[in-house]
Parts: sequence; C-alpha cells; structure tokens
Amino acid sequence: MSESGQDQPQKINLERRRFLTTLTSVVGGVGAACAAVPFIGSWLPSARAQAMGAPIEVDISKLELGQQLTIEWRGQPIWIIYRTPESLNKLPKLNDLLRDPNSTEEQQPSYAKNSYRSIKDQYLVLVGLCTHLGCVPTYRPDIGGVEPNWPGGFFCPCHGSKFDLAGRVYKGVPAPINLLVPPYQFISDTLLLIGQDEKAV
Repeated sequence: MSESGQDQPQKINLERRRFLTTLTSVVGGVGAACAAVPFIGSWLPSARAQAMGAPIEVDISKLELGQQLTIEWRGQPIWIIYRTPESLNKLPKLNDLLRDPNSTEEQQPSYAKNSYRSIKDQYLVLVGLCTHLGCVPTYRPDIGGVEPNWPGGFFCPCHGSKFDLAGRVYKGVPAPINLLVPPYQFISDTLLLIGQDEKAV
C-alpha cells in the first residue's frame, strides 16, 4: 500500500476523534448543567415559603365597629380590631395599671409608638400571641367580662395575662411586655398591607 494510502485513513480517524471528543464535551456540559439546576434550585426557598413571608393584603371594608378580624401571616395570627370611640377614650385612663403604658419596649414600629399603638386610631393591628409563652389570648371587649372592673381588652386564659385594647400589658401578670405590632401600612382606607412598613411620607 502506498504511503499516501496510509495517511488518508489516519487523517480521517483524527478528524473523527476530534468530532467525538467535541461532541462528548458538549453532551457532558449539558448534562452537568441539567444536574446542577435542581441542586441549585434546592437552595432557593419554595413558593410556599416565599408566600408565607411575603406581605399580604387584607380588605377591612366589611369589618364592623367593635369587631375583630383574624388572618394568618408567617404562621402567626394577626388581629385587626375596629375599635369604638368609647374604647379609645378609655385607653389613657388605664396608664397607671399598665406595665409599659408609653410603649418604651420595641414591640411596635415607630409609626405605631403612640397612645393607640396604631397608624389610624380606630384600627389596631397586633400579632395575636401572648408575650409570656406564645399562647393565643381571647378578644374580650365585653365590659366586666373577665373581672368586675374589666374595661375590655385581651385575656390569655392559659396563665391569666391581660392586655388593654391597645395591646398593652397590665401590671402583675406573667406576660412581661406588650403585644407585638407587626409591620403594616394602609394602601387605601379599606385595604391593609401586612408585613411591610408604612412608607415614609
């Protein structure tokens, strides 16, 4: 066989080898990328986890005077109470009975650090968990309902902690601090956004 005849098959084999090497590299790269997607994806929070932490809108247009609305945000009960003018008038008169009447403990955003612990006086927004052991207090707006001089508020039946209708804790009960006010804002007069602070004006 001639020398040129021996070179031809060798040349073809080299080209084929280069082609197969390139093809293998490409397929391997695609395979590695496909394998990495679910692996990296496993580091990202699930849609449910994102939804649990995301701000939620709450329509309060049907909330009547004196009523409480309970919704869930981040696995916690959030209370929205439409307070009556009478209940608002009583709040300053309770200061001597309360552990932290001026909300000096950081249990509320700065925009809710006022006498009513709210953005709008009549609407109270609280995390409905007792600050003692995390039990869920009951909403007791009924005058004299818990004890003869009960002015209305929140009562924890587990260990007897009491809070007024601004979520401020009474003296002499197990709960050490006021109920927590979550971040929130009003999108409109009847629409709240829970989980996002009020925008600076």
